[in-house]
Amino acid sequence: MKSNLQLIKLFLLLALSCTSLLISQTYTVGRGLGDRPNSKMIVAQTPRFEQPPVPAGGTPGGRVRGGASRGEGCTAATPDLTALVPFTEKDGVTNVWAQTTLERPSWFFYVPYTKDVVKAVQFVVRENSDSKDSKEIYDGKSIVIRDKPGVIRISLPSNAPALALNKEYRWFFSINCDQEQNAPWTYVEGVIQRVNLNQSIAKELETAEPLKRYAIYAQNGIWYEALATLAQLREKNPKDSTLQAQWQNLLTNINLADVAKEPLVLDNP
Repeated sequence: MKSNLQLIKLFLLLALSCTSLLISQTYTVGRGLGDRPNSKMIVAQTPRFEQPPVPAGGTPGGRVRGGASRGEGCTAATPDLTALVPFTEKDGVTNVWAQTTLERPSWFFYVPYTKDVVKAVQFVVRENSDSKDSKEIYDGKSIVIRDKPGVIRISLPSNAPALALNKEYRWFFSINCDQEQNAPWTYVEGVIQRVNLNQSIAKELETAEPLKRYAIYAQNGIWYEALATLAQLREKNPKDSTLQAQWQNLLTNINLADVAKEPLVLDNP
């Protein structure tokens, strides 16, 4: 009888040890982003990006892909020069349009060319108007192209005029690979609009952790802050597979899966 009791105790001890080990391993796998548990569950629960409807009164138009150039211009690439911005296509018309809450937001572009190939770069932001005299608020030419293809970030600097609330602006990102710049520029373009969030959402953002802030922005259609939040997190945690999955999910959500796995080379703050 004593021998049987000892065997039962030994069996219970082994079972308890295995259970503890399993719990410990599950907790470790689920940790990420500042040792927070259940990060993989967060990925599954994060809402899709909800693109707001195109503003009334006309279509933004735009160009999300650079396209191939001829002659001495930038050669075709796969993936091509790409603006990391939501877009829609209907009846042969492409509309590239998204919202921000910031006076001076950041744009992200996948650049397939290296610094030894690119001879000139330009990023322009102007008031979105049919008038030929629409006001230009920024013209940046000192943009860093890296020595390998990847996703770059371009921010509106502090000395540029702030984006006004509820006003649309058209942006252009252009690259020329011809030493004399006589060849056509390879470019992408779109429209950005600055909006305000309602007070309850703004208050929620004040205390939310970074990954939760991303989810709030995505759920409320604020593209530029959603993408910038993920980019900043990936900069701080370059090996975090959860963040990589979030990034890929977001870009796949807007039909840009082909650039979702391209590296980040974010040297334009």
